[in-house]
Amino acid sequence: MAATDDVVKTFTSLMGELDYPMFIVTTVADDGERSGCLIGFATQISIDPPRFLTGLSKKNHTFEVAKRAEHIGVHFVPADGEEIAELFGGETGDEIDKFERCEWHEGPEGVPIVAGMPNWFVGRIVERLTAGDHDAIILEPVGGERQAEEQEFTFHRAKRIEPGHEP
Repeated sequence: MAATDDVVKTFTSLMGELDYPMFIVTTVADDGERSGCLIGFATQISIDPPRFLTGLSKKNHTFEVAKRAEHIGVHFVPADGEEIAELFGGETGDEIDKFERCEWHEGPEGVPIVAGMPNWFVGRIVERLTAGDHDAIILEPVGGERQAEEQEFTFHRAKRIEPGHEP
C-alpha cells in the first residue's frame, strides 16, 4: 500500500523536527578521482559486527564517485564546523575540487581525511541498497580517530546551506 499525500506530509513534518548530526563523507575512486559532500542521512546500524549506514543522494557528484570506490570516510562535523560544512554542502564537485579549498591528508585505503575534523573513520563498502532518491551504503570500519569530545554540527543549522547540486 502506497503512502497517501497526507501520510507523506505528516512524515515529512515529523522528519523536519529531528536535529540529527551532520557528517562529511569523502571517497576516492579506483581511478584516483576524489569527492566529498555533507550528509545528514547516517547512523550506526549494527554493533556486532560494527556497521554504519550512509545515505548518498543520487544527484550528488560524490554518489557517482562512490560507485567506483571501495571505501568511504565519515567525518563528524563539530559544532564550530560551519565553514567546512558550507564548502562540502554548498559547493558541488561537478564544478570545483573541494580538496583544493581545504587542508586534507590521505587516510586509510587512500581516502581523503579533512583537516580540522578530530573524529572520523573510514569504512569498507560492504553493501549498497537502492533507497529512493538516495542509496544506502553500508560500511565496515577499517580505520579512524577519535581525538575529542565534541558537540556536533546539526541538521537545523545545515538547513541554511544552499545545496551545491539541485535539490
